[in-house]
Amino acid sequence: MAEHLSALCRDCLSEGPPAGRPMRCHACGSPRLITHAERARLTIAHIDCDAFYAAVEKRDDPSLRDKPLIIGGGQRGVVSTCCYIARTYGVRSAMPMYKALEACPDAVVVRPNMEKYAQVGEQVREMMRALTPLVEPISIDEAFLDLTGTQRLHGASIDHVLAGFARDVEKTIGITVSVGLSYCKFLAKIASDLDKPRGFAVIGEAEVLDFLRDKPVGMIWGVGRVTRERLEADGYRLIGDLQRADETDLMRRYGMEGMRLSRLSRGIDTRDVSPERETKSVSNETTFNANMTDIDTLARELWRMSEKVSDRLKESELAGSTITLKLKTGDFKSRTRARTLNEPTQLATRIFNAARECLEKEADGTSFRLIGVGVSHLCAASEADHGDLADTQTTRDKAREAAVDALRKKFGGDAVVRGIAFEDE
Repeated sequence: MAEHLSALCRDCLSEGPPAGRPMRCHACGSPRLITHAERARLTIAHIDCDAFYAAVEKRDDPSLRDKPLIIGGGQRGVVSTCCYIARTYGVRSAMPMYKALEACPDAVVVRPNMEKYAQVGEQVREMMRALTPLVEPISIDEAFLDLTGTQRLHGASIDHVLAGFARDVEKTIGITVSVGLSYCKFLAKIASDLDKPRGFAVIGEAEVLDFLRDKPVGMIWGVGRVTRERLEADGYRLIGDLQRADETDLMRRYGMEGMRLSRLSRGIDTRDVSPERETKSVSNETTFNANMTDIDTLARELWRMSEKVSDRLKESELAGSTITLKLKTGDFKSRTRARTLNEPTQLATRIFNAARECLEKEADGTSFRLIGVGVSHLCAASEADHGDLADTQTTRDKAREAAVDALRKKFGGDAVVRGIAFEDE
């Protein structure tokens, strides 16, 4: 019972019985308390920067602080992200820009500066590594941490260390983060979304079945729109429906994905937190003999670069989730655009398609002297290109590229060449 009454203050980091109704810190009066019964025993955390790109821009330009802010392209572009003020108007990531501005006509629009965001993201990452060597980045602004056995190192409980980390990021870097704490990655990721922004949520083992029971199946990691619709059509609308289903029956319907869904629905996730590999990205670029403006010509070069990057990833048994397009204009100005995929890939087709989308937004008649493509946020190849339950395209692309790779290995690199690689006569 004493553990239930004990509270950790996220502002002053003092611990003790809360005072008053509603509960407040006994030392500083803050209402931002962590009171979960299992909070000091759980070791897996997910840390997510709040509205990251927008937060960095507001930090660097205080005049934007109280304004709705959208990070994205021009009228024909899409929203990369937006601040929480803009979200109250209905603006969301990936929304077409014209729709976003219809919903929030007073919004300030700022083009993304990926180089700056990457620098800030690395600052946060370095602070994470000071807590534990087991840091697994999953995008530029979020990561899993395994803090097992670090209590003695830090002289404090894990929840205390994480609360201090969140406070230090806010003070030293000028942005905020939300923390999810649990016993596995699946639940830690869910927890970090529960109390945004500046959140700290805990999901313990004792409550997991009740917590998940009434949640939609779309909350499960890896369940996209197509999978969700198929599950709902089969009668699995809530996670509780999956909990009640027989695992063998789910496997009969959906194969190994059925087993994964069954186990995650019951909070069973045995994936380890895998620290970032030494190789942080795989890329390739080329400088043209003469500047290029034509998008078809640029796309042909981009395809060649994508194949080279794909080959290197396959050789290294790696994959990545962030695709970055690099361009350099005729007057030597660099442009870097990135897109994060729903799942990691090592396929040339998927790398090219993501980079091509970025290229189409930049090929506006500008003359370019260099083009390149890179893949970052790397992971093991086994975690890549699984697709959705109904996503047959990824399966076809994977099989097609495997066949092409086998032919090239046997007969040489020029044995099979995709049509886009040929110049028009």
